[in-house]
Amino acid sequence: MRLTCGKVMGSEAERIASFDRWLLQIGDGSVYADKKMELIKLPPDISIAPSHNQLKSIVDAVYPSLLQNYNDPTYLKERAILTPKNEMVHDLNEKIMNIIPGEGRTYYSSDNVCKASVNTNEEDILYPTEFLNNLRFSGIPNHDIHLKVGSPVMLLRNLNQTEGLCNGTRLMITHLGKWSVNANIISGKNIGTTVTIPRIIMSPNDSKWPFKLNRRQLPLATCYAMTINKSQGQTLQTVGLYLPKQVFTHGQLYVAASRVTTREGLKILNADEDSEDHTHIKNIVYREIFQNVYPRLVETHDVTL
Repeated sequence: MRLTCGKVMGSEAERIASFDRWLLQIGDGSVYADKKMELIKLPPDISIAPSHNQLKSIVDAVYPSLLQNYNDPTYLKERAILTPKNEMVHDLNEKIMNIIPGEGRTYYSSDNVCKASVNTNEEDILYPTEFLNNLRFSGIPNHDIHLKVGSPVMLLRNLNQTEGLCNGTRLMITHLGKWSVNANIISGKNIGTTVTIPRIIMSPNDSKWPFKLNRRQLPLATCYAMTINKSQGQTLQTVGLYLPKQVFTHGQLYVAASRVTTREGLKILNADEDSEDHTHIKNIVYREIFQNVYPRLVETHDVTL
């Protein structure tokens, strides 16, 4: 659907069809250079050659002329770096944020333990503030968020669906207040709308700790780079897949590669030190899923194959 959004004919249509077939082969796990190791071979035009500075290579590939376009919403909304894990997302965003001119502002969260989740009155002694500040959870902003005017961010909570403020909406910061920020929406149906994002109280849905954390913070995360899982639903013109470690779960590679609208918009950098060949990357697909689904669909006439 992303690849055929425009009318094309002739050789261009064949190029799109060829890329489409390659993506579908990744999705259903039907093409491997090494099936035992679950490795596929990257086409030369998609693979980025490794260098002594891997982070700079992927940033330059996805954000060319960044200093000239860092506050252009059209430039920002159509590109992103994807990577499997949150730790690398944080490093990439921090590196790019340091390139952007301006002082910026750091917002610190207010963290405490929900008293109803513990059976003691000594939670302040057991779980000091410094300890709570260092905790990181998926889907919850960090204790410290550094923002600059012009930086793109992603909303981590549904605030107002009518105004387009939903989980996954991307915005561009226009003003940094003391307890809130102003931003323009750059994705979805309300592009261009100016909104105010306040601090709210958030708690992780699933935690290994024997208490419930309440974190009052801006429900935002910088999104020059984002995890592959968080990119689901996004449509981008330029995607850089950065792999310091290989994908680790079913369908991750397909999700990342299928965010783009053209073959030229996809670049993949295999920076895994354990890889023998940077043009070969892992693609994890549990094919038994499809074997169980397709017969049932045929029997119930839910779909015509």
